[in-house]
Amino acid sequence: MGNVIPHKYEITSAKRALLKKQKPLVVWFSGLSGSGKSTLANWLEKKLFAEGFHTYILDGDNIRLGLNKDLGFDQDSRNENIRRIAEVCKLFLDSGLIVIAAFITPKEKDRRIIESILGNHYLEVFVDTPLEVCEKRDVKGLYKKARNGEISNFTGISCDFEIPLNPDLHIKTESEEAEESIGRIFQYIHGRINEN
Repeated sequence: MGNVIPHKYEITSAKRALLKKQKPLVVWFSGLSGSGKSTLANWLEKKLFAEGFHTYILDGDNIRLGLNKDLGFDQDSRNENIRRIAEVCKLFLDSGLIVIAAFITPKEKDRRIIESILGNHYLEVFVDTPLEVCEKRDVKGLYKKARNGEISNFTGISCDFEIPLNPDLHIKTESEEAEESIGRIFQYIHGRINEN
């Protein structure tokens, strides 16, 4: 790494953000599979897009099909999966975008690594949905496979999900409608992303 010297380009992150009239931010949804992370991410992007903001969504399955298709699901691979995603988010931040990330992110250690990479551009949203509700939804049939031993290291079944210690926003899907949650998230981040 000693011979890697980054080139300094004249168009800075601040200039890109100014052109887009927004402050770059990463809104990171964490929670169990089936908790509603991707649904909320999609709704939030639609709302931001309608308001004229420049956004991009990163989602677990999409990343695993491309950038991280070489990684397995053992703990070291899962840690590396999250680290790489955080680095990709950092590049998107540099471009001036608002990134919406939807990843299980079960370990507090990984969330702190994300924060160390992204700094004050990182907004942590915990989508708190009980395991039994996630299992009932089981849109992809993953819980059933995990219960049958067909999937190892599955969060909520054979791997623990560590409850976030201090998320910026805590969304309880059992007691809050999705539209209400999106409204609350949008209100929370609006001041941080609006340059005007």
